[in-house]
Amino acid sequence: MPTAHIEEIRTRYQVTGEGPPLLLLPPAGFDGSLSQRWLNRLWKGFQPLDVLGRSFRLVTYDGRESGESGGRIEPLSWPIFARHAKALLDHLEIESAFLLGGCIGCSVALALGAHFPERCRALLLHWPAGGFRWLNRGRSNFDRHIAFAREHGLASVAERARLSRMFWGDPEAGPWASVLATDDAFAESFVGQDLDQYLEIVAQSRDNLFLDAMPSGATCGQLTSMNVPVFIMPGDDALHATSSAHALRELIPQAKLSPLMPPQQNAATIEQWIYDSTAIRGAPAIAA
Repeated sequence: MPTAHIEEIRTRYQVTGEGPPLLLLPPAGFDGSLSQRWLNRLWKGFQPLDVLGRSFRLVTYDGRESGESGGRIEPLSWPIFARHAKALLDHLEIESAFLLGGCIGCSVALALGAHFPERCRALLLHWPAGGFRWLNRGRSNFDRHIAFAREHGLASVAERARLSRMFWGDPEAGPWASVLATDDAFAESFVGQDLDQYLEIVAQSRDNLFLDAMPSGATCGQLTSMNVPVFIMPGDDALHATSSAHALRELIPQAKLSPLMPPQQNAATIEQWIYDSTAIRGAPAIAA
């Protein structure tokens, strides 16, 4: 699997197929990887890696601080994740692409639409993350890590990260868990840093990423001025509140909300939604 240093961060990526570029944005956030992310239940059996390469130049990657990619100790934010994705498009010499995000991938897509609209042909947002319980879960994960690091120290954080390799599934391991588990030099530097300064960075990251119950990725002001076509397929659970999809539809001028709720979403209807949204007809749609 190819890797490149994108913004001086080791980045694992894959390009398959031919056609209009389509960038897939990881649904699993800090815990995502090329091998497992699409098993997330939100895809309802849809297999984008198997299907979309028939009609698109399909680009998928492990985002920074996830999977087999690297990371950097700095205050994390949605614009930082968007800048990393944009730099990958630069590396691949892709001027603009369709963006398909699931869950937290929708947040990165929205940040790209807000900060780099010229690189976005359209945003396809499946189960955008947001809502009060999403906010509480995200902030709680960071708070649990802060408490663990303060009590046990950074060496214990690194050891826990090597065992679990994930943050969302094991908050005590922290947002750099996957990097600590795959990069010995990073882990050595991590353990040697100042604990108080590190905890300040973690708290800043928490506040940047989980500010309020609105859909994550862009501010209300950015959403109302977004000049990119946006297509939304809603979720309906604790972390993907249906209200988030409706808020995006109400705020983004060119947004269209699918009427299909999760019970009507399956591999066939998701594929049809993608081809309808992109107006690409390179492969026959599966009959619903």
